[in-house]
Amino acid sequence: MTPPSPSLAELTRVFLRIGLLSFGGPAAQIALMHRELVEERPWLSEQEYLRALSFCMLLPGPEAMQLATFAGWRLHGLTGGLIAGGLFVLPGALVIFALAFAYGAFIDMALVQALFLGVKATVVVIVVEAILRVAKRALRSRDHWVLAGLAFVALFLFAVPFPLVVLAAGLYGALTAGTAPRDLAPPRLDPRTLAVTLTAGLLLWWTPVALTALAGQGFLTDLGLFFSKLAVVTFGGAYAVLSYMAQEVVNAYRWVGTAQLMDALGLAETTPGPLILVTAFVAIVAGLNQGSVALGLAGGLMALWVTFVPCFLWIFAGAPLVDWIAGQPRLRAALSAITAAVVGVILNLSVWFALHVLFTEAPTVQAGPFTTAVPVWSTFQPVAAALAAVAGWLLLRRHVGMVPTLGIVATLAVLLHLAGLA
Repeated sequence: MTPPSPSLAELTRVFLRIGLLSFGGPAAQIALMHRELVEERPWLSEQEYLRALSFCMLLPGPEAMQLATFAGWRLHGLTGGLIAGGLFVLPGALVIFALAFAYGAFIDMALVQALFLGVKATVVVIVVEAILRVAKRALRSRDHWVLAGLAFVALFLFAVPFPLVVLAAGLYGALTAGTAPRDLAPPRLDPRTLAVTLTAGLLLWWTPVALTALAGQGFLTDLGLFFSKLAVVTFGGAYAVLSYMAQEVVNAYRWVGTAQLMDALGLAETTPGPLILVTAFVAIVAGLNQGSVALGLAGGLMALWVTFVPCFLWIFAGAPLVDWIAGQPRLRAALSAITAAVVGVILNLSVWFALHVLFTEAPTVQAGPFTTAVPVWSTFQPVAAALAAVAGWLLLRRHVGMVPTLGIVATLAVLLHLAGLA
């Protein structure tokens, strides 16, 4: 017998709890939802949950947020999906906005800069930990190891755009897959409902971008266009896309500096909700760098909107396809290849972060076909290296939680500053 669906009030209460407790990245968030929705409440079966997770991993964007949206949709249709997905994002978004404006107000203080040195040193190790976690899941064959290596070389040595790396990996996976689908019933799609969903979703997505363009707000329009593009290529989670975002917001648009981007990731690590909320933080700081609090607020709202509205669109348009997609070998193989390439992408991010934390200067150098960051060895920062070593010991050896480690290392950095050592 199928268990009765929860009331909207009960669904709201449970997903608000999930949103408030969703620290620790997608792995922890997915485990939290499994406990809440499968183990403690029989709202979804094990197979429904796993099929939904596989579907969400095929999509660009934060898979945990999209999984929450799918669960809400399965339980209470469109309203349930909006409530579940919205509550997964909202608590973290409110914290991110508060932190970003506080960061803009206080970042010039020497004590705060010392604190952020500890945060950035910890982020280096957090990203290394992410590599180990993803590699264990993703690299299951020799060609996947090769894909990871090629992705790293393409990004680190040749500055190949991130979307091309993802596209190439996905094509390789699809072209080398088997062709026999599992025996599953064809999807039941209502073409009219799909058309309405796509039309409404695209209008909601692009209306703010169009309005800022018509109003002559070039900065906000550029933010909307860039973060919309980011929403389409964010396969592999926020760690993977940060490398691409760094290429664009630091080097191309020059909206924020390298240190500001790294601070943004460090603060986003300490908040609940999807890590891709870092886009809102970056947009707020970019607006503040333009000399306007109003642009900071508008930029953050724009980034938040164009980052997450597409996530709802993918789910509401594609949810009826979930059972069918699970049986398509080419789609699954494409996802597997993209996930393998993401290991190389995250490794590139790790090296890039480490260079900019451990060295005061690590300029980008071009030599023939090569475009890569090269550290100036005389600018090595031993205190940053020591803090990163402490963070590595706590996270990788002692398995202390991420948030406590951030607090310990940041506090240690402040103490070293007060002692005149940092």
